[in-house]
Amino acid sequence: MNHQLSFASVGAVIALGTTIVVSGAMNPPTTRSPGREVPLSISRIYWEYNASADDLGVHVTLDGEDWKKLKIFRPDEQELFEVRGRGPYSQLGMTELFFEGAEPSLADFPLEDLLAMFPEGEYEFEGRTVDGEEIEGSSMFTHAIPDGPAVFAQVGSNDFVRISWNAVTAPPLGFPNRPIVIAGYQVIVGTFQVTLPPTAFSVTVPPEFVASLAPGEHPYEVLAIEQSGNQTLTEGTFVK
Repeated sequence: MNHQLSFASVGAVIALGTTIVVSGAMNPPTTRSPGREVPLSISRIYWEYNASADDLGVHVTLDGEDWKKLKIFRPDEQELFEVRGRGPYSQLGMTELFFEGAEPSLADFPLEDLLAMFPEGEYEFEGRTVDGEEIEGSSMFTHAIPDGPAVFAQVGSNDFVRISWNAVTAPPLGFPNRPIVIAGYQVIVGTFQVTLPPTAFSVTVPPEFVASLAPGEHPYEVLAIEQSGNQTLTEGTFVK
């Protein structure tokens, strides 16, 4: 996975072009004034659970026209995150942003404590464009986290590799009991990546790609993607 930016703290402030400052997780609620708002084209916050490593974290991805600062608020109005551009970025602005929060092991960080930091509900994205207009978006964030798929790799002659998995219909044991509706599955083998519909339970890796791999053991991941955007991956390996 391409992890562009990650934080160990729940609350964070980024100043692009200068320094990074990490704030406390519990800032007081911020009062926001209404006004003309430009919509973000993408505003998403979602869980990723690694069923093989038993760790859980929050991902955020957003996109919008030339913004220079942006904040994310929890449903209780608690400010969760802030990023602002300085120097050239305060004039030119930014568009896309993706980051992953730290993914603590649930053996060390209790699940209920982590879920409490990110309650279910509508998360607000609010900021300002380089033209001084307000920019905004929102994302429904749930605790409907899917179980990890059981995975299996079949290897044959002539660079044949087929990766299979079972249908995911429930959350992991001990997670909140939420209805799980799978929107699709994603398979990643090195630089090969494919997203499949929820009715697919296997994929054959292109032989041309397998032929390019060195002899030995190769890791792969299968992700179950819930309709909320929350996703769970299971790791596996095959030997060429």
